Formats: sequence, C-alpha cells, structure tokens
Amino acid sequence: MSDNHTLGSLIWLRLVRFTNRSHQMTNDFLKRFGLTTAQFDVLVQVRTFQPLNQLELAGKLTVTEGGISRMLARLEKDGYIERKQGWKTKTIRLTTRAEAVMAQAFPAQLAFQTSFFDETLTEEEQRTLYELVTRLQKHSTNKSVPQE
Repeated sequence: MSDNHTLGSLIWLRLVRFTNRSHQMTNDFLKRFGLTTAQFDVLVQVRTFQPLNQLELAGKLTVTEGGISRMLARLEKDGYIERKQGWKTKTIRLTTRAEAVMAQAFPAQLAFQTSFFDETLTEEEQRTLYELVTRLQKHSTNKSVPQE
C-alpha cells in the first residue's frame, strides 16, 4: 500500500471501478432487449410496485426528478409505460409490450448479474460481502458531507 492511499480509499476505488465496469457491461448486455440499465431499473420498479406515481418511483431510483420525467416521457413514447391521470395524481403502469420484454430481460439480467459473484465468490463470501456493503450503504445514508 502506498503512502498516498489508505485501505479505505483503495476499497472505495475498487468499488467505483467495479461499479463502473459492471454498469458498462450491463448496458451492453441489455442492448439486446433495446434497454439501458436506467430504463431497466425503472421498468423493474414499475413492474414490482405498479400502479405508482412519479414521486413514489423517484424515491426508489437513483435518478433526479428532472431525469425521471425525461425517462418516463421516453418510456411512454417507446410504448413501455402508460400514465393515467387519477383524481389527484398520474399513475404509472407497464404496457403489454413492456411486460413481454421484461419476461425475457429480467431473468436474463438476473443470471448475468449473479454470474459476477457466482464465478468468483463462494456463497459464504457473497453473504459476507452483502452484509458489509449493506452496512456501508446504511452508514452512507446517515452520513453528511463535512462542511469546510
């Protein structure tokens, strides 16, 4: 370990590199279904929690409100979602087209993502990694950025 890095900074760099590479590979993988990783994430959330409104959906994603508006407009234009105006809010549902795509894309994507871990880690290592990453994620949710 060099004098310029702490173990924590090296772990963080590895996590960032893995995340970026995984994201790139996932985008390449999902192209066969005509989807990006972000679109797939939106469709999974809508499929799981439908009907839901835009605010509920935004809370389940890592996308800004402006980003979610553009994403939903694109998914609606492409025939993947429909938005229906209720009394106070619009609800979002998958279309028949999206259900058909997700019936193929979801299990394929699940197998692809699982392979990253199954090919290199034992089940016990995966459980440990899951626990550690969960703990880090929970801590990051509660941690604030230091002020200058």
